[in-house]
Amino acid sequence: MSIQLGPDDTVVVLAHEQFPDRAKTAVGVLRYADYDVAAVLDRDHAGERVTDHVPDVSDAPIVETMADALAVDDIDALLIGIAPIGGGFEESWRPDVRAAIESGCTVVSGLHYFLADDDEFATLADEHGVDLIDVRQPPADLTVSGGEAGDVDCEVVLTVGTDCSTGKMTTTLELVEAARARGVDAGFVPTGQTGIMIAGWGTPVDRVISDFAAGAVERMVVEQAADHDVVFVEGQGTIVHPAYSGVTCSLLHGAMPDSLVLTHSAGREAIHGYEEFSIPPVATYVDLYERLAAPVADTSVVAGALDTRAIDDDSDAHVAVEEYGVELDAPATDPVRFGVDDILDTLR
Repeated sequence: MSIQLGPDDTVVVLAHEQFPDRAKTAVGVLRYADYDVAAVLDRDHAGERVTDHVPDVSDAPIVETMADALAVDDIDALLIGIAPIGGGFEESWRPDVRAAIESGCTVVSGLHYFLADDDEFATLADEHGVDLIDVRQPPADLTVSGGEAGDVDCEVVLTVGTDCSTGKMTTTLELVEAARARGVDAGFVPTGQTGIMIAGWGTPVDRVISDFAAGAVERMVVEQAADHDVVFVEGQGTIVHPAYSGVTCSLLHGAMPDSLVLTHSAGREAIHGYEEFSIPPVATYVDLYERLAAPVADTSVVAGALDTRAIDDDSDAHVAVEEYGVELDAPATDPVRFGVDDILDTLR
């Protein structure tokens, strides 16, 4: 999947009633994408500013409707910045998507619900000459894995997690940026809707036919390895997830990584959205990931990334990171709060 948007394009990000804590796509785009974000749509926080809620990203007004956003600036695209469980489309978003199309905006969606298959949107898009980009639409020519990722001539690093939404994409992108800042020729493999929206390309592994999922990851790793000295692969889900473990396993076996970085959210004790399932001890994850990878790749968990957003005080966050490192028996950090130098030092 390729997205033809760049730094000269002005976008609006839809995050109704979810910003910022449940709109990881919106926050990811604000933090890492090259787009000029003119506004965020969120009925609950209309009239406020992005930096009232997320201080370390580019600022923008929060408005109630697409019509309000169109009054702020000339807009090139609307990005749906929410990734709900199941990837469904919320009908309350329809007026905003309709307004975007009628104004000539490209609409980019990471949902499992394809906008191009929606009769109303498809008809409007045709009438107004607008592109509907469903980033979760995988390529048609995918195949099974050939076991080639293990033979690439570069270092492959995969982020894995204790749960969904523990910072795998964030950690991956922070590592890419920090590695490049050190002069390392680093590549990024986007495997989910947010990473694809940020990078402008990638394959959504959670939408690929299961037989081809590892092959899809392998293809991207091999392509990136041809041009880079180290490749950072964006992880998805968790190996213990009752719904998404298959995606995680496909990434692990398709990427055949040399190293793993384990992400976790401080204070989380149960699987998000499946609270009847407790999160196992960190050491259990280390053993599971390493043993599951062992048949195809001699890999190990070499570092940890802890999301400490739930902890206000920096000193308390430092303590939480130190305790997480002890549990891992490896260096740990909060990539956003404290940087990733310790992880990079370990990888080098």
